[in-house]
Amino acid sequence: MRGPSPYLVLPVFFLIFCFTASCSEQRRVYIVYLGQHKGLRTGQEILEDHHSLLRSVKNSEEEALNSLVYSYKHSINGFAALLTEEEAAKLSAMEEVVSAFPGEARWSPHTTRSWEFIMQEEGLRGWEMEWMTSKAKLGKEVIVGVVDSGVWPESQSFSDAGMGPIPERWKGICEEGDAFESLNCNKKIIGARYYLKGYEAYYGSLNRTYAYRSPRDHDGHGTHTASTVAGRVVPGVSALGGFARGTAAGGVPLARLAIYKVCWPIPGPNPNIENTCFDADMLAAFDDAIGDGVHVLSVSIGATGVPPKYSNDGIAIGALHAAKHDIVVACSAGNDGPVPATVSNLAPWMITVGASSIDRAFDSLVLLGNGVTIKGQTVTPSVLKSSEFYPLVYAGDAVVPGTPGNVSGQCLPNSLDAKKVRGKIVVCLRGSGLRVAKGLEVKRAGGAAIILGNAEANGNEIPVDAHVLPGTAVSSDDAIAILKYIEAARRPSAKIGSARTVLGVTPAPVMAAFSSRGPNRVEPNILKPDITAPGLNILAAWSESSSPTKLEDDHRSVKYNLYSGTSMSCPHVSAVAALLKSLHPYWSSAAIRSAMMTTATVVNTRGGPLTDAAGQAAGPLEFGSGHVRPNHASDPGLVYDASYEDYLLFACSSIGAQMDPSFPCPETSPSPSDLNYPSIAVSDLNGSVTVRRTVTNVGRGPARYRVTVTEPTGVSVRISPGVLSFKRVGQKKSFTVTLKARDTPSKVYVAGSYTWSDGAHVVRSPIVVSVA
Repeated sequence: MRGPSPYLVLPVFFLIFCFTASCSEQRRVYIVYLGQHKGLRTGQEILEDHHSLLRSVKNSEEEALNSLVYSYKHSINGFAALLTEEEAAKLSAMEEVVSAFPGEARWSPHTTRSWEFIMQEEGLRGWEMEWMTSKAKLGKEVIVGVVDSGVWPESQSFSDAGMGPIPERWKGICEEGDAFESLNCNKKIIGARYYLKGYEAYYGSLNRTYAYRSPRDHDGHGTHTASTVAGRVVPGVSALGGFARGTAAGGVPLARLAIYKVCWPIPGPNPNIENTCFDADMLAAFDDAIGDGVHVLSVSIGATGVPPKYSNDGIAIGALHAAKHDIVVACSAGNDGPVPATVSNLAPWMITVGASSIDRAFDSLVLLGNGVTIKGQTVTPSVLKSSEFYPLVYAGDAVVPGTPGNVSGQCLPNSLDAKKVRGKIVVCLRGSGLRVAKGLEVKRAGGAAIILGNAEANGNEIPVDAHVLPGTAVSSDDAIAILKYIEAARRPSAKIGSARTVLGVTPAPVMAAFSSRGPNRVEPNILKPDITAPGLNILAAWSESSSPTKLEDDHRSVKYNLYSGTSMSCPHVSAVAALLKSLHPYWSSAAIRSAMMTTATVVNTRGGPLTDAAGQAAGPLEFGSGHVRPNHASDPGLVYDASYEDYLLFACSSIGAQMDPSFPCPETSPSPSDLNYPSIAVSDLNGSVTVRRTVTNVGRGPARYRVTVTEPTGVSVRISPGVLSFKRVGQKKSFTVTLKARDTPSKVYVAGSYTWSDGAHVVRSPIVVSVA
């Protein structure tokens, strides 16, 4: 596949064909953001205000009414409307308007073993794991909102058997539509809504032959993420072919789910391969979720291309209002790694999640004609008909004339010459195109099987696929070895063995090559991603309307599917947030994020440092604070707290935006680095800088913490005071961190850390610095 979680983001331009001079300009959906609602107002009063603003730039009352797409009424004050660029500019210039920006489709949606691996990584076994989940009552009063592609409600993962009454705080609805009735909601899926006005403003009416106009999931992505967060305990499940067999369960099996469907297929060939999500639709979902009463929002969606600044970012605006109501928002970091500065979802009021592996593999041996054995991985149930050796060919040597040389080995559609590949095992390379589509091309040309080789950037990481023909995938080094054998052998041949599920693979976790990397392109003085969690080859529930490959020509159906991406890691962190919300109902969203970050581990199961897919040591630009550890996060000792007003001050200094008209920016704002964040990032350090942090004691009583420092290469770190003494729970203490450049090369990022400990708690924060 082109990306592990292939939801695409496109620019949105909505065209209205007009026959009057007043409509000579093209109109498209703009979001007009007004900040926070002032006082108690009815929905009708808010709507009238929004209409009034529209009337000020439109030629008539009717035109103003017809242009409105959404009116955001709960926490978010704003609306989405069809506007010309000139009309949007006029609104943007008004004092009460924070920003007016195109409601673009730049967004795309980016388990049996993963939770067991997370707990075992903490050294927990048996009764200890049961103790933690029982202590949190499995989150039975916690409501998790999932903003995604909908849900397949019939999955066993969403059974409500034995669940108690719906929490009293719930104010949401179960919206009916195509193949979705109110009875599809229950005590597990307590609410479901769908949003597509922004989508239809761009693409026209939804084609209901390949998508449901309802909360029902035709894609699989939303069902997968929802069950990863809060799926029930379901024994005896597996992927197609029996792979990864075991007991499936979400992180908080008794938590309630609220489904907000905002992502839809892109019209064209294979429409469900790539889905898109529009700002206007997502912001409406955030606004409803806040009003509905969710505790946690899981958003496995991110932007591609240049990230927008926070005041023009639908997810950032929605998450800011969620944070004001102490709703934890977890977002995926993106699947554009290992290229630097590709991470998305960059606001400090959300937790941004990278992806890493677990200790499971799906081994399939490749035996070459020269006797060399290579370990591949696959979850393809098909096997070669014969146990004999098959002729082996490199795709680049078997293409039709006219195939561009730079992609000749990548098995793109209609690129293979059937005469040269029929009956042979074909070696294809990753790069352009979808992984599973390469297998489909080999099958079209009559090939017997596929060996999919990693590009150098993919290293040893192998996202497994249920190909439409026999096949396996190999690392970049092994792909090179196979190609060298083909080049040297007179009659190259190979055979592919059956695959099996293997547990206890080390080292683990390993950072996924696809996981997007820092630094933060909007505000480099905030470290992103924040944390990492399992996101490679995760098994979870799936839409039975979608095949395991999502290819149009794949007619297989599965109840559970293996999938990879930061979309899969995000709901793991959302579930941990739900557990912490259950254990500590009065903690702020910032405190919960801090607890996860400062207790994360940077050590793998071998006791060595976390590595990347190439086997090299990874760092904070890859994994943020480290790999999530739920049990440690439940008792962090100290937390770094922050308020809605702190975030508004940060926006003033970072992007020069007054994101709430009722909160004017001061003449001098604190540095973005001074936001009370659980990590420290300083960009373009020139000489020295001092940043300030405040921690709150959330332990069991009086405590005395001492600090230790691991300095970044070429940067000195001085922390004052070096000892913090707390007399009671809830007491706050402040300290300063002074960073001074010594002999670090300019524009190079170096990393270190500082750690507070009282002997029982270890509160670690990464430091990332670049020197001017």
